Amino acid sequence: MIGLMQRVTYSSVTVNQRIIGKIDQGLMVLVGVEKQDSQEIADKLLKKLLNYRVFADQEGKMNLSLQAVNGGLLLVPQFTLAADTNSGLRPSFSSAASPAKGQELFEYLVTKAKQQYHRVESGQFGADMKVELLNDGPVTFNLRV
Repeated sequence: MIGLMQRVTYSSVTVNQRIIGKIDQGLMVLVGVEKQDSQEIADKLLKKLLNYRVFADQEGKMNLSLQAVNGGLLLVPQFTLAADTNSGLRPSFSSAASPAKGQELFEYLVTKAKQQYHRVESGQFGADMKVELLNDGPVTFNLRV
């Protein structure tokens, strides 16, 4: 499972000209699901997202987690993260999970996140989404679990 995590000042996701998820300070995470992924892998990704220290402490060092700063978490499904771009000029999606499995695991991740943390928003699997964000730093990490 891939989580492209960005520390943001704000972020929102819009479907059909309607905002369906929005956060202020926190993490906007594009989530890609691969064939070999499972609920256990989703659990590991969520643990990292909630505890990864990417926010500045009083000395300006990245020592604080999302939970420590009480930030928002916006999870956005992103099928193209699972693309194989190693050869040619067109991405291959042979390593991506099927749409059914991708949706199941993304929805599992969102459900677990909402059970474990109080400020969770999400995009919509399979929808044409518009994602807006102000990357803070910029700070971006590619998490693979």
